[in-house]
Amino acid sequence: METVNVLGPTVEILTPPGDDDAPCAMRGAIPAGGIVPLHSHPEPETFIVISGDVEGLVHTGYDLRWIPLGAGDVLHVPGDARHAWRNRSARPAVSLVVTVQRIARFFREVATAGGPPSEEEVRHFLEVADRFGYWNATPEENAAVGLALGR
Repeated sequence: METVNVLGPTVEILTPPGDDDAPCAMRGAIPAGGIVPLHSHPEPETFIVISGDVEGLVHTGYDLRWIPLGAGDVLHVPGDARHAWRNRSARPAVSLVVTVQRIARFFREVATAGGPPSEEEVRHFLEVADRFGYWNATPEENAAVGLALGR
């Protein structure tokens, strides 16, 4: 098992490395007050909340909507669907994430030292995301859905 920090949230990769399309299980933790900005990628993800309370932003056909989730709740995000996360609670929100190895490889490439990300770490994250074909919202698009990016 390997744990990486991804611009604040942490991801514990539970499945040994394999082919990009092979199944992968991870344990993700969003710290109290933390967010995962609006983004999309071709790979589907299924989230099973283990502990804490979190809100997932998902596309519901015509718009984006925040859905509150707690322990035992499951949220499936299809490939290419725009989505985001925010933890407004005072404790970490932890989920089991089932996806494919390509996302784990991405997380390994963008791993940061922890703490508030530096401008260089954010730039590196966006460059790698672009290379993988992942879409990331602008600060303005994040603000429009209620996510304030730090700085």
